[in-house]
Amino acid sequence: MIYPIGIQDFGKLRREGYAYVDKTALMYKMVSEGSYYFLSRPRRFGKSLLLSTLEAYFKGEKELFEGLAVAEVEKEWKQYPILHLDLNTREYKDESSLEAELNRHLESWEKRYGDTYKDRAAEERFIHVITNAFEQTGLRVVILVDEYDKPLLQAIDNEPLQTAYRSKLKAFYGALKSCDQYIRFAFLTGVTKFGKVSVFSDLNNLKDISMLPAYSNVCGITEKELHTYFDDGVEKLAENNGMTKEECYERLRRDFDGYHFNEYTKEGVYNPFSVLNTLDSRVFRDYWFETGTPSFLVYQLKKTGYPLENMTREELSTDTLNSIDIMDENPLPLLYQSGYLTLKSYDTRFDEYKLDFPNREVEQGFIKYLLPFYTPKVTDKSRFSIARFVKDIEKGDAEGFMRRLEAFFANGDYQVMGNMEIYFQNTLYVFFRLMGFYVDVERHTTDGRMDILIQTPDYIYILELKINQTATVALQQIEDKCYALPFADDPRRLFKIGINFSTQTKLIDDWKVV
Repeated sequence: MIYPIGIQDFGKLRREGYAYVDKTALMYKMVSEGSYYFLSRPRRFGKSLLLSTLEAYFKGEKELFEGLAVAEVEKEWKQYPILHLDLNTREYKDESSLEAELNRHLESWEKRYGDTYKDRAAEERFIHVITNAFEQTGLRVVILVDEYDKPLLQAIDNEPLQTAYRSKLKAFYGALKSCDQYIRFAFLTGVTKFGKVSVFSDLNNLKDISMLPAYSNVCGITEKELHTYFDDGVEKLAENNGMTKEECYERLRRDFDGYHFNEYTKEGVYNPFSVLNTLDSRVFRDYWFETGTPSFLVYQLKKTGYPLENMTREELSTDTLNSIDIMDENPLPLLYQSGYLTLKSYDTRFDEYKLDFPNREVEQGFIKYLLPFYTPKVTDKSRFSIARFVKDIEKGDAEGFMRRLEAFFANGDYQVMGNMEIYFQNTLYVFFRLMGFYVDVERHTTDGRMDILIQTPDYIYILELKINQTATVALQQIEDKCYALPFADDPRRLFKIGINFSTQTKLIDDWKVV
């Protein structure tokens, strides 16, 4: 089997014998039931391949679809005029960058369909190309837009530039509404959903299928598809890693499954990029996370002073989840649409969602990435000292663990954005969440339950954290709330640890172990 690593062209994939998960039934459902669609999915999820498949279909390239679902139902195979706008290929540094990219595509289309409007604004030229294409071919036009939001995401920390991009793209995409009678089909994709009032306000006939159950697996790989198309590959992966096939499936499920794009479809979706790379290399690694640096996400988290613990606790309405226009107040919609969080549960009564990490790859990769942004700026050697913390815990050296944690804060250079108390809480969240990949760490809220519980085969640790108080006060809460009572009959040795952090000195200034 040849795995299509990085292959985004449907024609190349089919002609050269790459593996292909047949999504053409869903493609045909789209083209036969509507005309204007929008799909939001995380990067590396197959959006570009889906657009390429649509392009081959509307070109009438019947031979590429032999043996696929659409070949059973499509009889006409017409060749439509196609305008394919790909915004994923350029770095957008200023307004001229976007203008140059739009101009590059427009010039290509104008060579085919006429350039009498070449001195006009981009949106006027777009309208003229569409009408000319229809008049010259007698067939309505197909418009495919890949990564419509790439310029907007690159300017996420530059509000004036982002406003300029929005204005330009709003007018350009608005041309589709003006040319409705000349358009057979339009499909726009992106990672995020900027609110309809900003980019798509003039295109109110766009059907957003991002959270519709019927299209939940239009990109990505389902459990059934993994078994149907890749069972032999999973068997080889299992052999290479000394696992049974069942153990290998479970590892794939834990690492790469778990994406949910609506509240009704219970089955999760696998990240296709990570699965295909794992099967191809026969090595388990964090392929998807390693191919992108979500620096703009961390920027928004720190800019808003967002408490990281709330990422998996806060409840979001549908309207909030579906637009990142409120990202200066709440960065969670941006994290969800970018693929770092996914739907965990849904409250039908109040129309509210809770989010969580989709799988181990994303959780561990994201937490590791956050570590240098939310901890004191220390030497490179200290950055990787999580193993020494874990070893202290595993051998019952509570005093050594606390001395190391105390030094962790004392030896660093702080660059705090926002509230110092939130900064400390976020630092400990990242630190203990990362420890949780190696030992059993559970973080709780401070509403009457213990702050942190750590368990190993031989030891139990109960940690209570205070800010601008004392370690004695923290230990007293452990006693008053009877946090140790559930472990009264447990043979393991139990440690109670009280910790106080001073926002004035930016240090752990008091700690005690009992």
